[in-house]
Amino acid sequence: MRRAGSVLLNDSLLLLTAVIWGLAFVAQRMGMDHVGPYTYNAVRFALGSLSLVPLILFMRGRPSRDQARPTSSTGPTPARISPVLAGLLAGVILVIGASLQQIGLVSTTAGKAGFITGLYVVLVPLSGLLWRQRAGWSAWVGAVLSVGGLFLLSVTASFSIEKGDLLVLIGAFFWAAHVQVVGWLSPRTDPVRLSCVQFAVCSILSAAGAGLTEHVRWEAILAAAGPILYGGLLSVGVAYTLQVVAQRSAPPAHAAILLSLESVFAALGGLVVLGERLPLRGVAGCFIMFAGVLVSQAPLVFASLAVSRRRV
Repeated sequence: MRRAGSVLLNDSLLLLTAVIWGLAFVAQRMGMDHVGPYTYNAVRFALGSLSLVPLILFMRGRPSRDQARPTSSTGPTPARISPVLAGLLAGVILVIGASLQQIGLVSTTAGKAGFITGLYVVLVPLSGLLWRQRAGWSAWVGAVLSVGGLFLLSVTASFSIEKGDLLVLIGAFFWAAHVQVVGWLSPRTDPVRLSCVQFAVCSILSAAGAGLTEHVRWEAILAAAGPILYGGLLSVGVAYTLQVVAQRSAPPAHAAILLSLESVFAALGGLVVLGERLPLRGVAGCFIMFAGVLVSQAPLVFASLAVSRRRV
């Protein structure tokens, strides 16, 4: 009974994370009414970085999970990397993906951006081919479905694609690269400090972009305070913490599938809050893309079921 309650709690936290992240696309779209994309990201990620400082101070002096875990004899322990160096590397990739997404949102809808960005779930196993990681049948089937859905969602009858959709699509490749890099860095450094540094790097680089390309006004930032606070404190700070807490014991299948629901909540938020509507062709594309995301996670589902049966 206790284990069932723990699974329910973890799944609820992951679902809440997906809701926050999905509605963040709406906040990002609304923020564009007042400030430029670089300004929005600069303030948003600054708040996100600062929101993790109390968590870092709280965890200071406590043994990490890696320190508490017995040393394994199956292989060498990964060499440790400074959180600053790790954050610099991850932050550069993050700022490119975040900038492309934010600039793309100027000329596309929150719902479409959510589904296109969600392609990173499919792109991650495929990008692993660069590191000689095998991509199973589910990754290829998921990729085919996702490309078909993307065609219906974003490519017009004249075989052209909107600029905003294209930018968000390119950004999805950087989100996939970010997942791969963070996955490699996390066992080698403190993940919370890594996140804090990478958000700070993203904020600094975005501020530089704002200074070069945008007219930054304090009045405009205040006018966009609501969307910025949501994007910085809730989307980055709160949702990240919920994800870390839930994924300590949540099965990978639950985490991957529940977090991928952010694209659905982005579309619902765009419909309810912003009045965004898609033609039937676009709605069909969203369903097919989401099916591709779920299919790509099939091995995780089967592995999770196998583990659950062995425990029973």
